[in-house]
Amino acid sequence: MRIPLCLLCLFWTNALWAQEHSLFMHVDQFGYLPEAVKVAVISNPQQGYNSHLSFEPSAELQVINEAGAVVFSGSPEVWNGGGIHAQSGDRGWWFDFSPVAQPGTYYIFDPIQQERSGTFFIDDQVYQPVLKAAGRMFYYNRCNAAKPEVYAGQWTDEVSFLNPLQDANCRYIGDPGNASSEKDLSGGWFDAGDYNKYVTFASSAVHNLLSAYEENPQAFGDDWNIPESGNGIPDLIDEVKWELDWLLKMINEDGSVHIKMGSQNHSENAASPPSENTDPRFYGPTCSSASIAAAGMLAHAWFVFSGFPELQPYASNLLDKASLCFSYGMPFVEQGNFETNCDDLSIVAGDADRSAEEQTAEFVLAAVYLLEATEEQAYQELVTTYAPELEQIVSGFWGPYNVPVSDALIRYIKLPEADPELSAQIEVSLEADVTNNYNGYYGFSAQDLYRAYMPDWSYHWGSNFAKASYANLNDLVIQSGIVNDTEPYRQYLNENLHYFHGVNPQGRVYLSNMYAFGAGHSVNEMYHTWFADGTAYDHAQDALLGPAPGYVVGGPNAQFSVPGISPPGNQPLQKSYLDFNTSWPQNSWEITEPAIYYQAAYLRLLAHQVKAAAPTALREEWKAEPYQVFPNPVHEALHVKGNIPAGNFEIFSPHGVQLMQGAFSGKPVDVSNLPTGIHYIRLGSTILPFVKY
Repeated sequence: MRIPLCLLCLFWTNALWAQEHSLFMHVDQFGYLPEAVKVAVISNPQQGYNSHLSFEPSAELQVINEAGAVVFSGSPEVWNGGGIHAQSGDRGWWFDFSPVAQPGTYYIFDPIQQERSGTFFIDDQVYQPVLKAAGRMFYYNRCNAAKPEVYAGQWTDEVSFLNPLQDANCRYIGDPGNASSEKDLSGGWFDAGDYNKYVTFASSAVHNLLSAYEENPQAFGDDWNIPESGNGIPDLIDEVKWELDWLLKMINEDGSVHIKMGSQNHSENAASPPSENTDPRFYGPTCSSASIAAAGMLAHAWFVFSGFPELQPYASNLLDKASLCFSYGMPFVEQGNFETNCDDLSIVAGDADRSAEEQTAEFVLAAVYLLEATEEQAYQELVTTYAPELEQIVSGFWGPYNVPVSDALIRYIKLPEADPELSAQIEVSLEADVTNNYNGYYGFSAQDLYRAYMPDWSYHWGSNFAKASYANLNDLVIQSGIVNDTEPYRQYLNENLHYFHGVNPQGRVYLSNMYAFGAGHSVNEMYHTWFADGTAYDHAQDALLGPAPGYVVGGPNAQFSVPGISPPGNQPLQKSYLDFNTSWPQNSWEITEPAIYYQAAYLRLLAHQVKAAAPTALREEWKAEPYQVFPNPVHEALHVKGNIPAGNFEIFSPHGVQLMQGAFSGKPVDVSNLPTGIHYIRLGSTILPFVKY
């Protein structure tokens, strides 16, 4: 029996074919949309850690389908006349197989050299499981929340940081002996690889997640298998609310906001998993940057949350608090007397201060959203006063590091009440930056062998944030309406996504532990205190549990501070990477640490390519019969939660091939003999996905 593919949230596993995939054939290891341009990059290393390897493809390459048939053949095109690509140190070829559009599983094959790529899928739903895995990173990074097996799979944990003098009753770092300073600051996300929580650092993440939803709400379903799944609200919005609930607690009655909270030294609260930590936690001082950032996040969130009837009272509170924080921050802006050295690092790690220029930019951002929400003339006057001071207008540089502010500027020019003169300044500035394209990151460019160009100076700590942000900036160009031919900018988005999914010199998916989701070569280690070196979570393939899936790591860093470790030191820019998670003095955090802002920028990029969150039939069945399977991922025994009548069950592969069947009596189903990967269980008319590891 076969299930029609349209009923499934389609995916695959590399276990379909066991043959080792080539180090020289780079494809998106998850796959491609049917209508997409599809180009495999073939590499011949010349410089860097893999320069001892060599490969030259044959004159004809093939695309092979799951049945073993050749569905397409063609000649690879030599890149740049055979020159060496400076950013990677490789020579290479491009193999365009765009005509292959039939949904299915494929690989690229060199019949003479007997080299083959990893498997990949072509389908409209190809990126939906990746989106869910990447979105669930925020669930795993929830602070103060238990992670039961039904939601967390093998990455379980008890409630964290709710011991005495921790998040529910933490004290001010400047007066730790004062019991009257205790506050409940529970909730929110761990910021990055540590367990701290920051207001200013949250800004980019919250804005990008909200924009991702606004730009493509159909991408986000209510089925991420988090505690709120099935409540009628997209799970992305539930996750953002988890962060906003904490942010509201950081706000004082006068609109001042504490900038961060966490530990007072590196040796405290450094255990794995999070629930093992019992040292006190503290909150930091109030800072103008925190109030201004909070105003912008809350005002932006009002637009999204007010769209759900059951969340409208909550949204009204967000808008009230946004106005309060904005009013508190306004005198700092008007007097030009910002608090720029507020975070003295008494709470260790991450200087959360913002420069005067950055605070002015976020102030304008907040004013734009408040203007749109309230139509009050006072906000209009503030926008027209301070927007001309922003980098986008003063220097004409839009760039990847302030995309949420650029979003607000483009949003402003579309408002009915927008000032014509300021709107013209904004449009002229962006159009000039795009037209001149001095730095080469607007529109698809052939100057990158790996088809995802960004300037040399962006391969720094957190380069993957820059990579995703350049793509989101290209989408902003499309939204702005300043270009007639949008295809080069859409292609830039597509190719940058493929870079994250394996079209890079490492041939590595820059998300953690994605093997069960189709990756043949994924991030195995990352610098995260929970998934630390030497723990059961250390390595995706060699450790007992491995890290949780879906975390975006920092990426290649040509400025790595320990050049004696090579790689990542002393490498071409795109090869300045190492799959490791050791701490000081190896400083792996400069390469493999994840962060909520990296994650959100990537998720926004990914969401551009995602179709509807789930096929209509599956969405309807989920609402009609809200069953759940757990643990998910599962290793041996699959439980089903819900009032399910006795009957038969069937388990299928992602391609509709029946793998198991039997009578369902409410007892756990033994799935220990299933292959690793995504599968589907049918119970009556309901089909539910699960991951076997």
